[in-house]
Amino acid sequence: MSTERYWAVVPAAGSGKRMNADRPKQYLPLQGCTVIESTLERLATFPGMSGVVVAVSTDDPYWSAVQLDSSCPVFRAEGGNERCHSVLNALRFLAAIADEQDWVLVHDAARPCLRHTDITRLIAAVKGGDGGLLGLPVADTLKYCNSHNQVERTVSRDHLWRALTPQMFRLGPLRDALNEAIENACYVTDEASAMERKGIRPLMVEGAADNIKITHPQDLRLAEIFLQAQMVDKA
Repeated sequence: MSTERYWAVVPAAGSGKRMNADRPKQYLPLQGCTVIESTLERLATFPGMSGVVVAVSTDDPYWSAVQLDSSCPVFRAEGGNERCHSVLNALRFLAAIADEQDWVLVHDAARPCLRHTDITRLIAAVKGGDGGLLGLPVADTLKYCNSHNQVERTVSRDHLWRALTPQMFRLGPLRDALNEAIENACYVTDEASAMERKGIRPLMVEGAADNIKITHPQDLRLAEIFLQAQMVDKA
């Protein structure tokens, strides 16, 4: 890895209402720890990671119990109303300790199955350009429906990708792009969208299919299966 510095940002202020749980999904149990502890472990133990900034709600009662066995520093920033607000707050916090041209990898708190090999692949592909993100080519047939869920047409899946995380951009340009989007009431749902508004064409880097985002109750069991399989692969 080069002398460039890499930081991780994790927006974790969401409530995860679709899980129908008694707490935000990032704090649900997963193989002896919590979802967010597994996610942070993947980021903090990646060789060369300078630090991790987690954006957490001010009134979050669960964050104080999070434990992480790593020498990589983990900082807390204030969470926001939307994902983009949380990421921007974390970037503003990071700007006090990092350089404007340092790389930032923004990763979902609810993606605990991230592989180090995917991070390595992303960094290798993106570091010479303007930024990029992990993704998967769309494999399913796509249907466009009306408001009554009636199919109106089949959509070509050529050149379509599912956006995953991490998404990797330089600190200064990403902060400025998010700030401009929010000032224009454009509450982007991922960092690449903010950069696209500035005319940047992020590079899509194919990642592993097991880098799932826990959204529904059944996703927890699927994440357990993937984590167990990854442990077998390392054995």
